[in-house]
Amino acid sequence: MFFTIIAILYVVIFCILSLFALPFTFLVRKVNRNKGDLMSLHFVQWGFRTVLFLGGQKVTVFGKEHIPTDRPVFYVGNHRSIFDIIVSYAQVPTLTGYIAKESIGKLPVISIWMKRLYCLFMKRDDLKQSLQVILTAIDYLKQGISICIYPEGTRNKTEEPVQPFHAGSFKPAEKTGSPVVPMAITYSKPVFEDHLPRLYRTHIVLRYGAPVETTSLTPEARKKLPGDVQNVIREMYLENLAFLEKNGFLSET
Repeated sequence: MFFTIIAILYVVIFCILSLFALPFTFLVRKVNRNKGDLMSLHFVQWGFRTVLFLGGQKVTVFGKEHIPTDRPVFYVGNHRSIFDIIVSYAQVPTLTGYIAKESIGKLPVISIWMKRLYCLFMKRDDLKQSLQVILTAIDYLKQGISICIYPEGTRNKTEEPVQPFHAGSFKPAEKTGSPVVPMAITYSKPVFEDHLPRLYRTHIVLRYGAPVETTSLTPEARKKLPGDVQNVIREMYLENLAFLEKNGFLSET
């Protein structure tokens, strides 16, 4: 419970202090957009890393060298916990916007930073709004901003490593020719969802796969893309699980 209290106090203090940082980054962005954006990115990443540290979380990252840094990429990951965003966003090497559910866009202060960093909020039951989000994601990729999405559509609460992916989620990568970077996060659910209202100290593994090029896919390969990427992430998830088991990081939750 000690780590939970410390982490909550930090989040409150961080949100308050960030209200002073917001106008500063806004002014910098007016002079130099790229510099202002990167300043915002690094500020939020620092905040997320500190939350993980104060919450007692350990994170092991594999395959970060696979991420291209000379062009925008389309991250695709499995999703079991709200901490997936915190863990993965702390690692992105370039400006990246996340596609998240609409309710996250209503969080005070945090949503302001997310919008500043090109995050998009999707209404799952509104096809017109969802299409607009996809079109905006395409535009961001064309501008050089990477995009991350969890194509399962919602958090996976089953025993299966990965749930089926929504094919439409891959349209931004297909329309822009951006490489798809598979991303598997393992053992993030015990941190929060399994132990409400306290944070649980655990060891999370984040693994990136080799990028999947989309510029020269045949129609048949495009149709298979969601399933192929899902299979890659499933295998990486199981690799992460094997790593945790081998090193004794798993425990009863």
